Amino acid sequence: MADPSDLLVDRTLVLLRHSKAVPPESMPDLQRPLADRGRADAAAAGRYLVAQGIEADLVMCSPSQRTRETWQYAAEAGATATDVWYDRQIYNADTVELLDVIREAPAEARTVIMVGHAPGIPWLADELALDGTSPERVQLTQKYPTSGLTVLHLTCRWADLSADDADLVSYVVPRG
Repeated sequence: MADPSDLLVDRTLVLLRHSKAVPPESMPDLQRPLADRGRADAAAAGRYLVAQGIEADLVMCSPSQRTRETWQYAAEAGATATDVWYDRQIYNADTVELLDVIREAPAEARTVIMVGHAPGIPWLADELALDGTSPERVQLTQKYPTSGLTVLHLTCRWADLSADDADLVSYVVPRG
């Protein structure tokens, strides 16, 4: 019998930029919570995931307060995950570092959500998405505001993920 990690299967990667946080001058960056609008937008992101039938096997989340709260409010709105990992490597990461984190996802995971920051999350969405001409792709390369959410489809193993390995399914900016 084939090892499941060797099979090419459909996988979904969701890249979610944290929701609107309080201004940076008010406290240390890692401790910034979501603003009122951010809580509403994070809940809207959760409702979007539910409406699309996206159920995560794993959430990979930056340990910052605003990313943790983004996932918390999304989950309270119905988004689900079998497991949640908080990984310091996601905070202030570039695309190479974010790819390294994703490559650590268990082979059996079919859907992974990464909750992180700009500019890493927008850059990674741009780097992974194969379709360079769709209106959604053009939008995500021009503006990726807080609560921006990209859904990507891929057939490679997490460990093998690299640039242009994913098809852009959707790019939305849920608002509460």
